[in-house]
Amino acid sequence: MKTLVLVAHPNLSQSVMNKAWTERLSSTDHVTVHELYKEYPTGEIDLEREQALLLQHDRIVFQFPLYWYSSPSLLKEWQDVVLAYGWAYGSSGTKLHGKEFMLAISSGGPASAYQAGGFNHYSMSELTKPFQAMANLTGMRFLPTFTAQGVRTFTPEQIAESAKQLADHVVKVY
Repeated sequence: MKTLVLVAHPNLSQSVMNKAWTERLSSTDHVTVHELYKEYPTGEIDLEREQALLLQHDRIVFQFPLYWYSSPSLLKEWQDVVLAYGWAYGSSGTKLHGKEFMLAISSGGPASAYQAGGFNHYSMSELTKPFQAMANLTGMRFLPTFTAQGVRTFTPEQIAESAKQLADHVVKVY
């Protein structure tokens, strides 16, 4: 199985967690890491290149830090451009049917903040419903999300362990 990881972090070099995840995944067999902000610093996405990458892989992963209860803006732009009607959805939009899809999300706030009665009032599952709906609309199977929450307090050992766990999660057979 070939996996494509779309990394969407506007300041990856400044990130502790997403940088560690990206480095670990880059050395994982059968995983292609594609850094959107590095590839598209002006925000102009190459539709044909991105669609070709999707077709070459069996599993698609969106990796990002939680920004205002969603993904960084370039990932949303990527969705708007690449997941076109007639290609990714619609009566003839079947190119992604049968592929697998998962999320890898980091948050500065702890898991306890993302639940009913918590600081943010909503669970991570509730906040990621639009991504689940995207997977459904495009015919992809939504796999369990990988999260690292409270990353501001992680030790270097916890960061390394999270990167290992993510790599295992991304290649796991579901």
